[in-house]
Amino acid sequence: MKRILYLTFYFEPDLCAGSFRNTPLIKELATQSKGKALVDVVTTLPNRYSSFDVNAPQYQEGDNYSVYRIAIPKHQSGMKDQVMSFKEYYQKTLKYVSTKDYDLVIASSSRLFTAHLGYKIAKKKNIPLYLDIRDIFYDTLQDVLRNGIIKSSALPVIKYIEMKTFSFASHINLISKGFKSYFEKYTDCTYSYFPNGIDDVFIEANSGGNLITTPKEVKSIVYAGNLGEGQGLHKIVPEAARKLGNAYKFIIIGDGGAKSKLVAELERLDVKNVELRDPVKRLDLIEAYKNADFLFVHLNNYKAFEKVLPSKLFELATFPKPIIAGVGGYANSFVKDNLTNTILFEPCDVDDFVDKMNCYNYQSIYREEFIQKYKRDQVNKDMAESMLNLL
Repeated sequence: MKRILYLTFYFEPDLCAGSFRNTPLIKELATQSKGKALVDVVTTLPNRYSSFDVNAPQYQEGDNYSVYRIAIPKHQSGMKDQVMSFKEYYQKTLKYVSTKDYDLVIASSSRLFTAHLGYKIAKKKNIPLYLDIRDIFYDTLQDVLRNGIIKSSALPVIKYIEMKTFSFASHINLISKGFKSYFEKYTDCTYSYFPNGIDDVFIEANSGGNLITTPKEVKSIVYAGNLGEGQGLHKIVPEAARKLGNAYKFIIIGDGGAKSKLVAELERLDVKNVELRDPVKRLDLIEAYKNADFLFVHLNNYKAFEKVLPSKLFELATFPKPIIAGVGGYANSFVKDNLTNTILFEPCDVDDFVDKMNCYNYQSIYREEFIQKYKRDQVNKDMAESMLNLL
């Protein structure tokens, strides 16, 4: 019986895109590999948000897969915290797999280092490496790093690690087709472009349509997810809320490294129509979405984010509510080409956002075609099959 090592920093019951992507994918992979291979998952104990506490067993047996969760230090999603947390995961994973035999390594990675960990293990054991790339870390650091000395010393190291990792891979899946041009120089592997999909829990929650024609007197705009530098909510929400006035209320659900910036800006502008809530479980999140008049997604105006495709768009699209999207580049084109009933504006452009809101005529539309096209179970079936092709 062959063995597959699957590396993902996030797995259920953690609340984040990495967990939501990898948890059902691993289960589909385990199903397809029955009788051919066993799947070993090495991940972390829940840690995505310091304000969301949930227990999970360190070791767990599933149907044809096992999960080993590594304890990492508590963190607030800052850069230093994340480095220390990943270092713990990296070192303990290497120790855990050192005496085990595998035939394939799969690594799902947004910040490069899970991919690099997969490379280290696959190279040492001389086995194929399948990478699922959810972000381009080098691009992100170019925009996020402000200290010139740190930037000039860190970026060449990141580029070297990236080159070694991607050059070794047998297959690379890119979650966004916007990444394609960046990866053209790595020609010794095959590629696929399986995006994020829509989970059944969202589809089932909206099976009745939940159509509304008239919004509430005070219209609610709901955002749920990470409050990090990448989302840049501190650059858009406080000023937009102030300009839109008391006819609108923002409800921000989540936590992250830039939450303090958002709080500080709300206090500076004395904004009263923004409510901040801690992260919630998915069923509670669905209720929050159902009660909203508008659903909101935003990316900071960094050049790196012109290539990405936010996973949030897929879950929001299942609700027959207008989606407000402050995204640029590939994500902007994707929304225009695939989603109806949207309010698109330039990232971090408060005036563009407010103008578009003031011109919008409210409507409620069920996006049946989009939902059928991007069901997560179909994406996972095809992606798991592409993984098993390397065995």
